[in-house]
Amino acid sequence: MMLAYCDKIADVCRKALLGHDPDGIIGVVYPTKWDLGKQGEFVSTTKTIELTDMNMKKYKITIQEV
Repeated sequence: MMLAYCDKIADVCRKALLGHDPDGIIGVVYPTKWDLGKQGEFVSTTKTIELTDMNMKKYKITIQEV
């Protein structure tokens, strides 16, 4: 079994979104969500980052092992 780096890739993406935005397009960047079941167990390695633009329109970025 090979390792999946979804956690690290999601962290790098989120930090980039929180970084310098010279155009001021990026609004709120929410914490990374993990794909968890009802009991808090891991369902998959998928990570999701939600954010808004300067007009508060929401977007979702998904990091998923394929």
